[in-house]
Amino acid sequence: MSILYMPISYDQQLNAEQLAVVRGGDGPCLVLAGAGSGKTRTIVYRVAYLLEQGVLPQQILLLTFTNKAANAMLSRVEALLGLHPQGLWGGTYHSIANRILRRYATLLGHTSSFTILDEEDSGDLLKLCMKDVGVPQTKERFPQVRVLKSMISLSRNAQRPIQEVVEDRHPKFSRYAETIERIAATYADRKLAANSMDFDDLLCNFLRILEQPQAHQQLAQQFRYILVDEYQDTNRIQAAVVARLATAHGNVLVVGDDAQSIYSFRAADIGNILDFPKAFPGARTFRIETNYRSTPQILGVANAVIAHNERQFDKRLKPMARGGARPKLVQSNTAEDEARYIAMQVLALRADGVPLADIAVLFRATHLSQYLEMELVKRDIPYDYRGGIRFFERAHVKDTLAFLKVVTNPQDEAAWLRVLRMQQGIGDVGALTIIEQIRAQAAAASPSSDPSTLALALSSRLQNGWTNFLDMVQKMLGCTEPAAMIRAVAGGSYRDYLEAEYPNFQERLDDLDQLALFAEKYEQPQDFLAETSLTELFGVERVGVNESEQERIVLSTIHQSKGLEWHAVFVMGMTANAFPNRRAMVEDEGMEEERRLFYVAATRAKNVLTLTYSLSGGYDASYLAAPSPFIAEIPPEMLEPIGVSRIAPRMRWDDDRNSDEPVIVLDALGERSASKSSPRSGGFLRDVSEL
Repeated sequence: MSILYMPISYDQQLNAEQLAVVRGGDGPCLVLAGAGSGKTRTIVYRVAYLLEQGVLPQQILLLTFTNKAANAMLSRVEALLGLHPQGLWGGTYHSIANRILRRYATLLGHTSSFTILDEEDSGDLLKLCMKDVGVPQTKERFPQVRVLKSMISLSRNAQRPIQEVVEDRHPKFSRYAETIERIAATYADRKLAANSMDFDDLLCNFLRILEQPQAHQQLAQQFRYILVDEYQDTNRIQAAVVARLATAHGNVLVVGDDAQSIYSFRAADIGNILDFPKAFPGARTFRIETNYRSTPQILGVANAVIAHNERQFDKRLKPMARGGARPKLVQSNTAEDEARYIAMQVLALRADGVPLADIAVLFRATHLSQYLEMELVKRDIPYDYRGGIRFFERAHVKDTLAFLKVVTNPQDEAAWLRVLRMQQGIGDVGALTIIEQIRAQAAAASPSSDPSTLALALSSRLQNGWTNFLDMVQKMLGCTEPAAMIRAVAGGSYRDYLEAEYPNFQERLDDLDQLALFAEKYEQPQDFLAETSLTELFGVERVGVNESEQERIVLSTIHQSKGLEWHAVFVMGMTANAFPNRRAMVEDEGMEEERRLFYVAATRAKNVLTLTYSLSGGYDASYLAAPSPFIAEIPPEMLEPIGVSRIAPRMRWDDDRNSDEPVIVLDALGERSASKSSPRSGGFLRDVSEL
């Protein structure tokens, strides 16, 4: 019995590029869908078309990277057809793997009732494995659970030996590679014995099932049509799963954009999409290049940069929009001026009727947002932080501030508790023991800012941790200014702690570099600590304001912005030492992925794109930063250059000489006019809204 669906006017609802995919997507097909080109729309209509042509829902497999994407696509299919496609397989690789493994788990020694370990559960199990194997007892820190788990996960998803992963990502721990391999093997044994799997097992075991002849034949026969979203983000295991499932019918349609492949750190392999025609001989390639999002000027900038990549498919986004202004290139003297300029522009956009929620500020790394966060707080501009935690709420920033607090205020018990618990051999109980003795000695005499003068009665285990702590404090006591104290923390044993504790330790060290730059304008650590505490307080709690109802601009890493769009986008921190990332300069194909990141950032903007950078890294940093090399890859005529300078006395149209606003200059970069004439004829401006 055939199912009656609502008729769909494909010719009227799709452009020619999309229509070609929907009607001609049989066999192996690679669909190169550029940013803002209607990729999701094309997939949805392709699924609807297959169902309309009589393909049974259970014969269609739609693979996505998020449940939200899968649910949205299936809802749109239902809206198109007028009824729910009952039985259609749609979801993430992990959710589909879970369904398959429930059916075939016995082939791998599990039962169908296996449990899935969440992050906390898998961490707890890894701790047991570390005890089973035995961690070397040395002065050198051994990688902790989060770091171990990241190494094991990358090894499995990228199908690379653990030794290679350790040497590549954490060379400091290379001497422990054999121990880490034994821990990984023990972890696998324990999971099997417990009839449990972690998230990586779902993918790996899915592929193992497809290597079993009977299961492979049944599954490959079932799925006549396979559609894959965001194929450029697949890892080797996911690509292998798709290839195995497509062996019976060969109808595999993958949709993606190699220019937006930005997740190599998660084991995504751009080779999967670039080599698809080789993996599937006879595959046809479709290009969807009509962009419905951005103005021609914005697309021109994005196309200019990505054109410098060598390993890519040839394509060029074509805009449907008309008109628009050139993207701005804004040079500031300091990072503080850069932040102030962006905040002023946000206010100007809001005054012009642009909702705050339709404005985003994007950055390559989280540490670049610090000055902007403080500026937004000062100007009472609410913001939503994506892709991380607000700067002064980050654990490593709080750790560093705690070190400063115990030196400047020895009575701060909360700070003592925080710094002691991160020392080897000192746990919660040990930390409280030490704090009790510190409190007792402080009551008997005036508290000393030098903890080494304390006479504590400690066990050998606690004494070792206390000695390590004192080594750090002695370096700090040799400094008088807060910036130097922060650098002493970041350059001492705390660095070893970060590398052993966090997979992204280098990003955290970058945050501390930025914190030290910010601290350079303070002579006394007490003043610096007071400023950071107030910034944190008012950045989190808005007195009298309901945060859930408050409209906010978006601050986001570029990685987290993928798939989103805004009326106005600022890409800040466009310097050679920040974007591209320093690591990319030495990695194979690192620069190409950084260009793809810029491409993603630029194509998030619909109408307004602003690229900003500062000549120095901090408030008054002594070094000069070069502009990002990507700026040189953009033809000068595509950008509107604007200079921002700190010039005293401040000159505003109301002659308010005490203002702390930056001076906005309309001349070419580096050329500053001293005229105080009409804003229409150039010169100094009072407000960026006059631009």
